[in-house]
Amino acid sequence: MAVSFNFSIFKSYDIRGIYPNDLDEKFAYLLGRAYSSVVRPQREVLVGEDVRLHSHSLKEALIRGLLDSGVSVLDLGLITTDMYYFAVGKLKTAGGIMVTASHNPSEWHGFKMVREGPVAISLETGLSEIRDKILSNSYDREEKKGQLRRADILDDFCDFVLSWFAGVKVRPMKVAINPNFGYAGVVFRRIVERGKLPITIVGLNDTPDGSFPKGRPDPFIPENRVEFCDLVKSSKSDLGVTWDADADRVFFVADNGVFLEPYYLNTLLIKIMLDKFPGEKIIYDPRYVWGLEEAIVNSKGIPLICRVGHSYIKAMMREVNALFAAESSGHTYYRDFWYADSGMIPVVQILSYLSTSKNGLYEAVKEVMEKYFISGEINSEVADKEGKIEEIAQRYSDAKQSRLDGISIEYDDWRFCVRPSNTEPLLRLTLEAKSKRLMEEKRDEVLKIIRS
Repeated sequence: MAVSFNFSIFKSYDIRGIYPNDLDEKFAYLLGRAYSSVVRPQREVLVGEDVRLHSHSLKEALIRGLLDSGVSVLDLGLITTDMYYFAVGKLKTAGGIMVTASHNPSEWHGFKMVREGPVAISLETGLSEIRDKILSNSYDREEKKGQLRRADILDDFCDFVLSWFAGVKVRPMKVAINPNFGYAGVVFRRIVERGKLPITIVGLNDTPDGSFPKGRPDPFIPENRVEFCDLVKSSKSDLGVTWDADADRVFFVADNGVFLEPYYLNTLLIKIMLDKFPGEKIIYDPRYVWGLEEAIVNSKGIPLICRVGHSYIKAMMREVNALFAAESSGHTYYRDFWYADSGMIPVVQILSYLSTSKNGLYEAVKEVMEKYFISGEINSEVADKEGKIEEIAQRYSDAKQSRLDGISIEYDDWRFCVRPSNTEPLLRLTLEAKSKRLMEEKRDEVLKIIRS
């Protein structure tokens, strides 16, 4: 008998929907059955949950589905998404499922899935098969149930993150944190405690609360940054660090209270990585490119561009054995972190930089901020996304063009990327230019084309 559910909850890289309308405990149980039938794990599968109000009950139903399929389960309880990647890689489990809806509002729930490695499962690499298994209600039958065990890997993860200091003596400093009611605040405090770091923590929204009382737990939204930026400045903190709810993305605020766009901050992380590992491959996405390409080439690295999306970037990293990858959305990926993204390793790298440099964080990226001016990501509702992209291609036919991800248009002093949303009737514009005036002028020009 076929099962009916909201087909749209299957996104490009994960599953996300409104609880309980789009997904519930019954769906979570069937997901466990379907994952088992498609992935066919021969060892334990790891599961974890974020702080959302229904994550625990969804996880317990998911576990039942896996156990009833004959799959043994390692339950790590409440963790961040980068702890999940760490555990799948370090413990060499046969795969994993994280119950999380990342930065979505509290009524949203979801699941991120990987095979062993951890290798991300996307629509192209198994997620559509899992969807079809649930639709057809057809699963492998197992007479023997799997075994369940539970473990705590918080300290192991913290020790791994601390190892990235690599002998750097951390100087005394004050660090403001805003985990947006997720679990990252608990993790960071434990890192400071275990490392006996001379860090004074100033906390905001740092008690886990799955109701997310201040709204969508996403610091990439400009209005969500104001309170924290003010706190960093008023508390005279040396640094501000903020994460989204599941902590796979991290953002930084300089000591003057200025939010640093990941694009600019990534140029510093690239230099840090290539100073230690010169000549390596670095991957970036097409939203903004000039500052990143410059940082890579100047540091004797090899620049490689990849379409937006963690499954694409991770696959490319593995294919070319890239050292590091950075997205303009706040994701940072490391070869020595199983080609996965981490919200904690960049924090250690920035703390190390501040402990060994005479410059503050703002001074470290000020030059690139004053050289390349960016629009931020601007979304527009468009019914015919492909038709509009073709119109843009014709309008700027004299420019250098790329169709890697939507369309990228490049001139000598300005460029932009327009990408279609995979799930909504939206086009996403990101534009950079070599002056603020030109950025604003061309931003408005392109938006007028998109919205006409």
